[in-house]
Amino acid sequence: MRMRLLSWLLVLAAGPLAAAELKFDFGRMPLDQPPPGFRSLVSGEGKPGDWKVILADFPPMIAPISSNAPNISQRAVLAQLAQDPTDEHAPMLVCDGETFTDFKVTTRFKTVSGQAERMAGLAFRMQDEKNFYYIRANSLSNNVRFFKLVNGVRSVPIGRDVPVPAGVWHELTIECRGNQIQAWLDGKEVIPPLTDTSFMRGKLAFWTKSDSVSYFVDTVVTYTPLVPPAQALVRATLKEYPKLLGLKVYAVTGTPREVRVIAAGDEQEIGQPGGRSEQDVLDTGNIYYGKGKGTAAVLMPLRDRNGEIIAVARVVLKPVFGQTEQNALNRARPIVQEMQAKVQNTTDLFE
Repeated sequence: MRMRLLSWLLVLAAGPLAAAELKFDFGRMPLDQPPPGFRSLVSGEGKPGDWKVILADFPPMIAPISSNAPNISQRAVLAQLAQDPTDEHAPMLVCDGETFTDFKVTTRFKTVSGQAERMAGLAFRMQDEKNFYYIRANSLSNNVRFFKLVNGVRSVPIGRDVPVPAGVWHELTIECRGNQIQAWLDGKEVIPPLTDTSFMRGKLAFWTKSDSVSYFVDTVVTYTPLVPPAQALVRATLKEYPKLLGLKVYAVTGTPREVRVIAAGDEQEIGQPGGRSEQDVLDTGNIYYGKGKGTAAVLMPLRDRNGEIIAVARVVLKPVFGQTEQNALNRARPIVQEMQAKVQNTTDLFE
C-alpha cells in the first residue's frame, strides 16, 4: 500500500452525553388527526385504535382567584377513541423518534369510558407488537399492573390494588435503570422495584385495551441517549489510549449515500461529510499520512472479519521527535487493529 501526504486539524475528545428530555406537546399538533411522528399498532386481535389529538376539558393548573372564574378549561390531548370490545385487543401508539434504554417517563391520563374495559397505560422497551413491557391502570378493577409480553405470551401480573376512578386525571410515572423497573401512580409507588432482563432497550408507546376510551397529556421523557456502537467504540478507544489527540470513524451512510463521520471524539462532528481521501481509503484501501501544527494523523481502512473494508479510521497522534510517516503508521496500526477486533461486520457499527 502507498501513503499520501495531506494536512489535518486537531480533533479533541468530547465528554459523555448528558441526559436528554423529550416532551410530547399535543397543543402544537393538528386537531382531529393522529399526531405526527407516531405509529398505530395493535397487540393481540382486532383492528388498530383510533388515535387523534382532540380538545378535552381539563382543570386549571392554578386555582382560580375568583369563585366566579371558570374551573374548567380545554386543552389538546391525545385520545384513543375506538371502542372495539375484543378481549385480547390492545391498541398502541408508538413513538417512532427514539429508542430508549434508561429513562423516566411521566404522563397524565384519564379513563373516559368502556364497558368491557376501562384502562390506560404505557408500553416500553418495545421490540414489536408481541414483545414489550407495559404498565396499565384499570378503573373498573381499581388496580395497577405490570406485564411482560414475550412472543405474544403475557406474564403473571405484578402490582397493587389502588383506586383509579374514571373521569379523573391521574399521573403515571415509570422508571427503568438497567434491569430495574419501578412505577408510581399519583406519586405513590404501585410497582415495587423489580428486575427483568428480557428487554434492555426499545420504543415507548401509549397503551389501552379493548373498548377503553382514554386520554393522555403532559408526557415527558427524561432519558440517557442511546450511544451508537461506532461511537461507543471511539469512546472506548480514546479511554484506552488517553494520549490520542483525536479519533474519527467514517462510513457510507444517509440518503443520498455519502461518506460521513459516524463517530468522533468531538461528537459535534458526527454527520460531517468526508473527502476524497476518505472515499479513496474505502475504495482502494490506501493509507494516508498527514502532519499539522502539533499533530500527526493517519487515515486507515477499518475491515470486517472477512477483510472487507467497511469504514475508515482517522487517528490523530502527538508527534514524537524525528516523526516520520512510517513511525506514525507503526503507532496507529495497533490501535486500528484493536478496533477491528471489536467489529465483525457493518452491523456492529450501526446497531
